[in-house]
Amino acid sequence: MGPTATGKSALALAGAQALGDVEIVSVDSMLVYRGMDIGTAKPTVEERAGVVHHLLDVAEPTEDYSVARFQREAAEALTAIEARGRRGLLVGGTGLYFQAVVDGLHLPGEDLALRAELEARAAAPAGLAGLYHQLADLDPVAADRIEPRNRRRVVRALEVMLVTGRAFSSYGPGVFGAVGSPLPVRVAGVWMPRSIGAGRIAERVRGMAAAGLVDEVRRLAAAPGGLSRTARQAIGYKEVLDYLDGVVPSLEMALNRAVDRTRALARRQRMWFRRDRRISWFGVGENPVASLPALLATWR
Repeated sequence: MGPTATGKSALALAGAQALGDVEIVSVDSMLVYRGMDIGTAKPTVEERAGVVHHLLDVAEPTEDYSVARFQREAAEALTAIEARGRRGLLVGGTGLYFQAVVDGLHLPGEDLALRAELEARAAAPAGLAGLYHQLADLDPVAADRIEPRNRRRVVRALEVMLVTGRAFSSYGPGVFGAVGSPLPVRVAGVWMPRSIGAGRIAERVRGMAAAGLVDEVRRLAAAPGGLSRTARQAIGYKEVLDYLDGVVPSLEMALNRAVDRTRALARRQRMWFRRDRRISWFGVGENPVASLPALLATWR
C-alpha cells in the first residue's frame, strides 16, 4: 500500500517475479475498467504475461463499479489463488477497497432512486456544499473523513444514512488494525519524500499525455454509453474531458489540474494509511525497486 506514484506496482511485480508462487490482486478503483489504460498506469500486456494479475479489466467504463462488487470479486480471486497452492499479493492505493476485503467491512445496500435524487441535488449550484453540510449535521465523523468536493462519497454517505437510519461512519470495524481481521495479512507500505513524489506525479501525468491520453479519453467518451459517473471522475480523465468539452481552455491547464488533483490524492492517502498500525513502512527514493531485498526479507 501507499500513496500514488510511489512505485508500488513496480515493486510488487519485482517481488512476485522473485518469489515465483505469487499472483497480484489489484486494489485500485480505476484499474477495473477496460480501455482505461494510459490514464490509470495499468500494468502492460508484457507485465501481465509474466505475472498473473486479478481485478484488472473486469468492468466496462459505462458501469458504476462499487466497493461491494470489489469486495466480492477480490474474495473470489484470493480463494482461487490459494486453491492453486499460490499466494496473493494485494497491491494498490485505494484504502477503502483494501479495508473492504481485508477487514471484511459490512457494506450496506443501495437505493438507486434515492442516489439519483441526491446526485441531482449535488449538480445544482451550491448543491454539493448543501449536501456536505447536511452530512456534517447528521454524521460529523463521516464528514470529517470525506473530502467536501468528493461528490460520490458525500452522496453515498447520505444515501446509506437515509436508507438505513445508521450513521455512515458506524459501518466497518471503525478502528484500523482491529484484531480479528478475516484475512491473515502482512502489510507493507511504500513511502518516499514528498518532493520526490511530487516530481514523479508531474512526470507521470506528462508521460500519460505523451502516450496518447487525450485520444484514449476521446475514444472512450465517444463510445456507446460513454463513461459512467464513477469512471469519468478518474484523475486525468475528468480533466481531459473538461478540456475536450471546452470547460478548460487548454490542454496544459487540464494537465496541471490533473497534477494538482493527484498530489491532493497522495496527501489523503498518506493520512489514511498513517492510521493503520499494521503497515510496516519501507522508505524508497527515485528507484523504489531498490527496496526489494528488504521487502522480500519481511515476506519470507
